[in-house]
Amino acid sequence: MRFNGHNLLAILVAAIAIWAIGFLLYVVLFADPWMTWMGISEADANKDNGRMPFMVIMPFLQAIGLSLAVKWRNAPGLMGGLMTGVFMAVFLTIAGRMYGWVYSFEPTELFGLDSVHFLLTHAVAGAILGAWK
Repeated sequence: MRFNGHNLLAILVAAIAIWAIGFLLYVVLFADPWMTWMGISEADANKDNGRMPFMVIMPFLQAIGLSLAVKWRNAPGLMGGLMTGVFMAVFLTIAGRMYGWVYSFEPTELFGLDSVHFLLTHAVAGAILGAWK
């Protein structure tokens, strides 16, 4: 199913991949270090701050944005989509995230984990969106 030249199923799968990679990094692999770098306890991490519904929106916004970038760049195919994702991650998302690191006292490890997260999610989602006809 397509809308304005965008494959809606590919966007859905890309959004799920973005969420899954974030879950793997922040919940499975780096939960304890992440809480330490954030300066929170496990009890704090489990509190509902009212923002969790946005967890569903973020990956969809990223997948839609990447789909737009792949189309605008006219970079179809697995490698075209992957490289578009990498470019978007490095030059927009990580660069924007860098402001929080430069102008605060957050640990470099937290910025590093977030950067790896963005690089992986954008590359994988871009590859999905570029490859899926």
